[in-house]
Amino acid sequence: MNTQLIAKYLQSLRKENNFTQEDLAKELNISRQAISKWETGNTIPDLEILLKLSKLYDITINDILEPKVPSVIIEDFEQITELPERRIRKILNNFDTNDIVKASMGASPKVNEFLAKLYPDISLTKIQTEIGRIKITDIEDIQNQITTMINLVIDV
Repeated sequence: MNTQLIAKYLQSLRKENNFTQEDLAKELNISRQAISKWETGNTIPDLEILLKLSKLYDITINDILEPKVPSVIIEDFEQITELPERRIRKILNNFDTNDIVKASMGASPKVNEFLAKLYPDISLTKIQTEIGRIKITDIEDIQNQITTMINLVIDV
């Protein structure tokens, strides 16, 4: 079970259904902090809440815990430049800015230019410098999370 993927998927479901964390907390009768912990991957919802979420989003608990990629839109992080900017920006908004920058550290100049165009107010190179060195496996993990999220939520 990939808790980071579950976290990003829960966040994506919430946003797709136009809930703020506060709105969803009220709907489920829990704290906003609990939702924040799910969406950062610190915890996952307990069984009772998973059941409520599955009913609210009209999906199964298994769909939440093991999100299925219905069809592969992209196979590699480098392919994000081939997709509509608006859709990619919406999906990337599910990720922390530092994670996007980390993913860019292992990407081609073309992808870095694309990301700079998507986020003109963010200095990717400045944040890369602040982050410093990072393991290639960590970069690949973040790139894979982004790729999986794209394949989960984008419709062609």
